[in-house]
Amino acid sequence: MALSDVLERVNPSEIRKLFDLAQGIEGIISLGIGEPDFDTPEHIKEYAKEALDKGLTHYSPNAGILELREAVSEKLKRDNGIDTDPKTQIMITVGANQTLLMGFATFLKDGDEVLIPSPMFVSYAPAVILAGGKPVEVPTYEEDEFRLNVDELKKYITPKTKALIINTPNNPTGSVLTKKDLEEIADFVVEHDLMILSDEVYEYFVYDGVKNHSIASLDGMFERTITINGFSKTFAMTGWRLGFVAAPEWVIEKMVRFQMYNATCPVTFVQYAAAKALRDERSWKAVEEMRKEYDRRRQMVWKRLNEMGLPTVKPKGAFYIFPRIKETGLTSKEFSELMIKEAKVVVVPGSAFGRAGEGYIRISYATAYEKLKEAMDRMEKVLKERKLV
Repeated sequence: MALSDVLERVNPSEIRKLFDLAQGIEGIISLGIGEPDFDTPEHIKEYAKEALDKGLTHYSPNAGILELREAVSEKLKRDNGIDTDPKTQIMITVGANQTLLMGFATFLKDGDEVLIPSPMFVSYAPAVILAGGKPVEVPTYEEDEFRLNVDELKKYITPKTKALIINTPNNPTGSVLTKKDLEEIADFVVEHDLMILSDEVYEYFVYDGVKNHSIASLDGMFERTITINGFSKTFAMTGWRLGFVAAPEWVIEKMVRFQMYNATCPVTFVQYAAAKALRDERSWKAVEEMRKEYDRRRQMVWKRLNEMGLPTVKPKGAFYIFPRIKETGLTSKEFSELMIKEAKVVVVPGSAFGRAGEGYIRISYATAYEKLKEAMDRMEKVLKERKLV
């Protein structure tokens, strides 16, 4: 099937639709887009300027500059327990989102199925479709804190299943898979000979003493795992568009070939800045400061949502919270539209994240504390005036 035909099956993001709807409304508070409200740390900006002054304005290798691949390899060993060869098993990409399509393109055939825990990040299903595959939603449940359950996976496996996506910490629910969860998922994946795409872009934002684990660090799992990560969330570098992937050599070789004829390479001076940032202690201090502030906001928002009558699981990671709105009698889309019109607050309908997301909304607390408090006040006022809770 031609790519132009496949694109007809991919709908625009519901998040972006709401974002566009909110534009021009005076006094709007957006809790929709998942973007850090922190600025990129100053020393990282200085590294980019340094790179420009050095004349690093030319093409880099298709796989990215070796200095950055080596720095990523060091980080993966230190923080994730993953051993990699930076020359053959790591690739730098134009943002982490790009790696989804490129990763699936290395092994999916027409009609192959990919299991995706739902609620799910909005890019997963479209990436599978664009790569010629079929997304299969596997529901997760509030009573399990939205953590993926292997018993549910077993209900959806077929001879056509070729891969599984996991996302921990999770967007949109904030759930974090435990090491035991990952061990059970790994056994399932090996039993059914599947590939895993592990999206770990929120790995440093975990709370309540929780630790995030990488499935590729488990025995024998590196050879069947594509680990996806990036700099957008970790270092508040969303506009810099830089990601990375760690995977077996045969996967990286094919992904590099894809990038060769697509983006050619990521921006060279940005790569230089990221390499320096990974090895600079100031970067990690900034990450910890962001994490602490996200935690402060998380505590307040979780408390307020429950108090206003929206039952909410306390998220363990990322910077999202996923309250239940079923008791209001509104669909998640109706609820979100009501909040834009009457509370001037943007929240994302759970339906944007798959079938299992209906009955919930996603709130991003990557927004200033005082704005979050104001947004909670406005939402509560509308709910009470409308007698919805």
